[in-house]
Amino acid sequence: MPATQARLYADVKFLTSLQPARNYRNLSSLNQAADYIKAAFAGLSCRLAEQTFEADGRSYRNIIASFGPPEAERLIVGAHYDVFGDQPGADDNASAVAGLLETARVLHEKAPPLRCRVDLVAYPNEEPPYFAGEYMGSAVHAKSLHAAAVPVRAMICYEMIGYFRDEPGSQHFPDEELAARYPNAGNFIVVVGREGEEALTQQVQQLMQSHANIDVQRINLPASVGLASLSDHRSYWRYGYPAVMINDTSFLRNPHYHEPTDTIDTLDFQRMAEVVKGAAAAIMALAAE
Repeated sequence: MPATQARLYADVKFLTSLQPARNYRNLSSLNQAADYIKAAFAGLSCRLAEQTFEADGRSYRNIIASFGPPEAERLIVGAHYDVFGDQPGADDNASAVAGLLETARVLHEKAPPLRCRVDLVAYPNEEPPYFAGEYMGSAVHAKSLHAAAVPVRAMICYEMIGYFRDEPGSQHFPDEELAARYPNAGNFIVVVGREGEEALTQQVQQLMQSHANIDVQRINLPASVGLASLSDHRSYWRYGYPAVMINDTSFLRNPHYHEPTDTIDTLDFQRMAEVVKGAAAAIMALAAE
């Protein structure tokens, strides 16, 4: 297994092996996940920070790795490390956390010239009961940026990047119009943005496509449409920050979504590595502008 795939696999294996499941109730497992992420970042040439916050009497942690000029405009890259209920959460969302960690390793190894400050942020509490509320880790982070008047170039959200299928009909859609526009096999990744931010969505999609051996699609939807806002990028939209999500279409493809069967053996690490390769290249290009 190539190095990138092996690292992605190791990260997903650790996160999915935690018991009890790393949901909002199980702080021991959530903290083990946070400590693992922090240790991975600590071995790299970045600045490391924690943002702690309280929710319903429990303490939670955003883990942040920063590259580039400290006072520059920021490019935020995020993924949530919690799971829904009592399941291993391989695709949702260990795959994305693994992508976040591998992106940090790429930034460390390539040491590209950066005009933006790149903050890689791992969040708790994306899943219910905190989804769309003030105690999402991303909501806490986005609010803190806004309160400090921090300029943000864009936010890129990793959310479920590991499940792919080649069988015809393996990709589902909420309506016939979308089905006519996109492949009917679940072997692509999609950059999701909101209406009005088509330029950012296209830029990320094209940069990814030029660096990755996987079909990269894009879509812009009204922010009010549920499918557009099903992850941490929504927290940044609230404050007017441009944001997109990189996603394998979640429950429109993956039958294991929010189920105990969301296990490591269902993931395609070769394709996941291509997604991260493309996304990391896009991040470096955006941050160099």
